[in-house]
Amino acid sequence: MSVRVRWEGDAFDPECPTRVVLDRVGDKWTVLIVDILDAGPKRFSEIRLAIGGITPKVLTSTLRSLVADGLIEREVFAEVPPRVEYSLTDLGRSLQEPVAALRTWAEVNVAEIVENRDRRDEAQVSAGM
Repeated sequence: MSVRVRWEGDAFDPECPTRVVLDRVGDKWTVLIVDILDAGPKRFSEIRLAIGGITPKVLTSTLRSLVADGLIEREVFAEVPPRVEYSLTDLGRSLQEPVAALRTWAEVNVAEIVENRDRRDEAQVSAGM
């Protein structure tokens, strides 16, 4: 039996796969899906309705990536028609707290960020840029 050696990444190393993980967890759809699944298993249509604005193609792609990364699991029930549910794995649950904090931060600060952008845009128009 082989023993897997656990190692730690270095996000500042351009060759480190940590950057791939950061891309995954920094994706807006990942943040929303992980947050939604915190309440328990959901079907594809429930996730899509809860998020709003995500296309079925993008949701399918994101769910497949999250399953491949081991953050969520996909369970198929032997029913007619087949029922499929998605739920967080232990690894996915460990991501839920930082994801919820990021979503909350975004919701609390969005007005200030939009105001800053509007001010910058107005200043650029005034300066003839």
